[in-house]
Amino acid sequence: MISLAMLLCGSMAFGQTDDPVLMTINGKPVKRSAFEFAYKKYQTANGFERKSVADYAEQYANDKLKVEEALSERLDTLPSFLQLFAAYHNQQIPQTLDNDAETEAEARRLYAFTQQRVDASGGMIKVREILLRLGQRASKRTEIEVKQRIDSIYNALQHGADFGEMARRYSDNKTATNLGEHQPWLLPGQTLPEFETQAYALKKGEMSAPFLTPAGYHIILIEDKSAYFPYDSVRNNLLRFVSQRDLRNKLTAVRLQERSFAQRSSEDMALKKQADAFEKENPQMANLMQEYRDGLLIFEVSKRIIWDKAAHDEAGLTNYFDHNKKKYKWSSPRYKGIIIHAKEAGEVKKVKKLLKHIDFNHWKEAIDQQFNAGGEVRITATQGLFKSGDNSWIDYEIFKQGEAPQPIKDYPFNGVYGKKLKAPKALAEVRPLVLADYQEELERQWVKTLREKYPVIIHQEALKTIKENR
Repeated sequence: MISLAMLLCGSMAFGQTDDPVLMTINGKPVKRSAFEFAYKKYQTANGFERKSVADYAEQYANDKLKVEEALSERLDTLPSFLQLFAAYHNQQIPQTLDNDAETEAEARRLYAFTQQRVDASGGMIKVREILLRLGQRASKRTEIEVKQRIDSIYNALQHGADFGEMARRYSDNKTATNLGEHQPWLLPGQTLPEFETQAYALKKGEMSAPFLTPAGYHIILIEDKSAYFPYDSVRNNLLRFVSQRDLRNKLTAVRLQERSFAQRSSEDMALKKQADAFEKENPQMANLMQEYRDGLLIFEVSKRIIWDKAAHDEAGLTNYFDHNKKKYKWSSPRYKGIIIHAKEAGEVKKVKKLLKHIDFNHWKEAIDQQFNAGGEVRITATQGLFKSGDNSWIDYEIFKQGEAPQPIKDYPFNGVYGKKLKAPKALAEVRPLVLADYQEELERQWVKTLREKYPVIIHQEALKTIKENR
């Protein structure tokens, strides 16, 4: 969602005197100005992997097709959609100000709105990341290699490696803000949704496990969290925003309209009327409203057709994995097991005996219940799917590499339990890769169906007039 907090960062306005139809989706024209608005914003916001005009036009057309499908399913009539869109729509109404005092009052009103939106969405965060880029068209072998590298980096971090040093050495995001001491504050909606989901789930000082986004694999460290900026620190930007949006000549008319309606329903009608009129006078606002509307619809229809299905369709995931196992071959063996550290002699053997008849996913739980109840931790363990280089105990005991590791303090008795695998046997062992591929396959099939269902015409001559942003 495009928030006021992000709009305040700079103007996105651009003039259009010649505004031809750039594409037609299901008979509906899309003007060049609307496409260029979206393209410029995409290129500005997406620092990970920018697209050419031609490539983005195909993506844009696919998004518009999803909107058409959402409309055909009448998702624009859902109460949840109507409520969200009406609230955002009406909140964008410009209000005219008669004097400096009212300018200040309007700036404070906008601040309160923005503050509430940001804080309600989790506040602001300072994040450092280690990013290993993965192109959208990367081969399966490349995907697996990148996943192996990020897992190796994560393992090093878990064993005490410095996050900043690892970022400098290995991250593909080597911007000054990521590697420097002064991190910028990130606001909700400023980065990839998958990135934000991980970031806002962490506490200050916590580090994520590796996770995948359209940009690649990330490990992130939360350096700080905060509520929205104090008013005084953003006051000048707010006052400038009020002036640049030409709000000063409209407040009286809006207030008169609102006062002419006594009932709340009538007030809502007045707000909508004013907002509609302002959109006609301001193409940028009209594009912003259209973008927000399309985004709500795309989210809802994609959630129903792709994301929910892929996440909860165990049969579909299993079937996809069973038919594509060759895609998930490892370049080297793995060890699916657990490293056991015990305080007393004989307890490693007891743990192994316990685990023989328990599902792998419940090993740690079983150990805690059997050996660590009552507050005393008799057994500590590390469980996972390990490759060579991931764990020094596995390297020494299983892969016959390196020297015997030093025992952990107070836990002198050690052992490993599990089995060595040449290739993944179960979906759970490569689930993130399979889920991503399954979603991608569902997406391809869906878009292909939409292309057959709704006609798409892209006018190449108009497209050529759009300048590339590099």
